[in-house]
Amino acid sequence: MIHDDLLIDTNSELVARLRRDGFALVRGSETRAQLARAGLRDWSGFAATWDDLGLDGYMADGGRYRRRRHAAFAVTAAGVDRKPHQPHYQSRDYNTLNGGIARWFDPVTDEAAGHPVMNAVLGHCHSVFGALKSQVAAWHVEIHQFRIEALPGQEGRPTPEGMHRDGVDYVLVLMVRRENVASGVTAIRDHDRNELGSFTLADPLDAAWVDDARVFHGVTPVVAVDPTKPAYRDVLVVTFQAER
Repeated sequence: MIHDDLLIDTNSELVARLRRDGFALVRGSETRAQLARAGLRDWSGFAATWDDLGLDGYMADGGRYRRRRHAAFAVTAAGVDRKPHQPHYQSRDYNTLNGGIARWFDPVTDEAAGHPVMNAVLGHCHSVFGALKSQVAAWHVEIHQFRIEALPGQEGRPTPEGMHRDGVDYVLVLMVRRENVASGVTAIRDHDRNELGSFTLADPLDAAWVDDARVFHGVTPVVAVDPTKPAYRDVLVVTFQAER
């Protein structure tokens, strides 16, 4: 388990923890302070863009509990440039459930893609991941807006493929909102599937940072606390891969 006395409040501590453990948890108050230095503002407006996500039509398990939008960027020291809309692809080596095909998701809206929060997140990620791989001049970055819904009588699965790697260099999972859901515990395991840590992203801006080459990650299903009310888990997932 991760304990509060191990949480991270500076960039240098974050980089050191990722180098040492291959993952790190940063609670929302620390993330907010870090992103404020990168230009964070209008968090509520950014979070509201999760209310306009299309249904994920590629779920091989037949589930209708996941909504999402997707976008790709080129990120360098000079800044962030959005790439033309493109499919998201993972081989079955990394996603045994939904991999092996090009998945065309609805694009992230211009409002969300150009929002100050998004710019702050991508800039902050570049500073952290760039410190870990200083030789990388340009990154291919993909962002995913996810809403996992716990429907009446049905759990929502944040990672239906189970414990997995994404096939990239680094991953950030940023909590946006939890509404009327229980569980959703993140677990981190090594290549032998031994558990290295577990924690719940509970509050806005709680963040899980992952060195994808070194560890597996997965999240337990969420269920509605009150099945008569909407129940969902909103996160932003950001992946960084060195441009080839």
